[in-house]
Amino acid sequence: MNKIRPIILTLVVVAAGLLAYGLWTLPSPKPADYEGFSSARVVEDIAVISKEHHSVAHPEERAKVREYLVERLQGLGADTVKLYGYDSLVGPKNRHVVYTFDADNILAEFAPENASENTPYLMFVAHYDSRYSQPMPKQDTVWSYGAADDGYGVGVTLETVSQLLKHRADWKQGVKVLFTDAEEVGMYGMTAQWENNKEVFDNVGLMVNIEARGPWGPALLFETCPGNEKIMDLYADASKYHYTYSLTTVVYTFMPNFTDFTIVKDYIPGMNFSTITDVNHYHTDKDNFSNISEKSIQHYGEQILPIAQEYVTNAEYADKDYFRSEKDTVNFTVPVLGLFNFSKTVYMVINIVVFLLFLLVFGLEKVRGRLKSAAGVFKVSMVLLGTAIGVLLVGELAAYVCAAIAGAKFNLFGIVQGVQFDNWAMIVLVAILFACCVSVYMALRKKAVRAASGSMRSSASKAAVSHYAYKNLYGALALLFILSAVLLFVLGENLMFFIPLTCAAVAMIMYHITGLKLWLPAALFVILLHAFSFLYALSMALTIGAVGAVMMLAFLDFMVLIPMADLYLIQTKK
Repeated sequence: MNKIRPIILTLVVVAAGLLAYGLWTLPSPKPADYEGFSSARVVEDIAVISKEHHSVAHPEERAKVREYLVERLQGLGADTVKLYGYDSLVGPKNRHVVYTFDADNILAEFAPENASENTPYLMFVAHYDSRYSQPMPKQDTVWSYGAADDGYGVGVTLETVSQLLKHRADWKQGVKVLFTDAEEVGMYGMTAQWENNKEVFDNVGLMVNIEARGPWGPALLFETCPGNEKIMDLYADASKYHYTYSLTTVVYTFMPNFTDFTIVKDYIPGMNFSTITDVNHYHTDKDNFSNISEKSIQHYGEQILPIAQEYVTNAEYADKDYFRSEKDTVNFTVPVLGLFNFSKTVYMVINIVVFLLFLLVFGLEKVRGRLKSAAGVFKVSMVLLGTAIGVLLVGELAAYVCAAIAGAKFNLFGIVQGVQFDNWAMIVLVAILFACCVSVYMALRKKAVRAASGSMRSSASKAAVSHYAYKNLYGALALLFILSAVLLFVLGENLMFFIPLTCAAVAMIMYHITGLKLWLPAALFVILLHAFSFLYALSMALTIGAVGAVMMLAFLDFMVLIPMADLYLIQTKK
């Protein structure tokens, strides 16, 4: 074994972890005297908004927040600030109370200097009510202070508009701000606005909805409107510190979660941003001022402000319907490498090319004798598939046990709240899974080598080790090939399988062409960057209730990473 290779491999893993972590630590918060978007100024607004509970069950406290926001919008120089009141709405029933309440939305308009009746507008949407009462396991009923949900949305909107107004003379399009009421009880404010005063949306060419599901972590562009091609072009070109996956839009449609954007997304082009960490600080008393994150707030601003600046100052968007499209894109973020944004057609072509590359390299391995039989590889694929399903079931069983220990209600593949140690539990479970994968792989490799060569020290043992690694690697890649093709056909999205397949296939092709094994750790590096980022987003979004799915995906990544690392470490000729 080359003595330097274990060191290189270790550095690759550590670097991938640190660089992926950098996605969640950047950008740094900016102070109140900063000339651009400042998280510190947003914090000042949140301190006022989250001082008291202000849910639909707290009309007086909610009125104070409303009055403060009206004053802030007027202070920014809004042309008009108008309240839209909707009376005697009936909220959800629970074991504590049935709410009857009034909802008052706040609408502010900031027109460009040369506005006309056809001028398009960018509309910011956030809700200013906090969550109503919620029972928690082994606790009394709790009430949210709304510091993150949706103090982040309201505060980020105010700061963004403040920055835009510095260049109002350059505006070609205008800005509207809609702070909705009673979002937490079923988007009542937005629904009432849409059903009774739809005219306020008539000249809206782009909407940005800002939410928060937990106070920490990166601000994720987790949802866009149908036909998002031009929306994503704007996001890709204008925004900074991208963090998005088109797959989250697909997954979100299957989840029992909704935002104000849900009401209008089929009619108005737009984007939906949110933090997604931590579910135990969401809709509870832990959503308070002491738990807010300036880094998360700054990340919202670094993404949203450049988009808004581009929209209001570029005459290209003078057509209100500019962002309407029949086409969607496939997009995803890889830390360090940035945002990848493809049309459906281009993504399909890329998939076909990678599939052909895989078949080509698979054929080369057969010709060179590194794979004894296609049947043997297929057998490995089926064993891995069965094991992956077993990992999924074990993960869900572990989640059930964790929920039982915490006294929380278990929801299979759904949101589980109340397991205070959920993040650590998921980390430990994936770490144990990795240790088991390595141990089983090495034990089976040892057995296979002895069966093939009769000795771990014979010259034939090196060839046996190489054959074992190749068989397992290509068994895993063949499975990813099948899963990628199926998901591409069913959903049009397959990045969780396609990225490791692509990296490994390209690395093996380049290894064959150049004879350099460094292509293998390079592929490992990219796979790890993606895995750290994507599995983080998935685990935070779905919570411990879906840890089995996270573990299954991690398992499939491990089954590519381990034999590829083995091939890199073993001393064999090309």
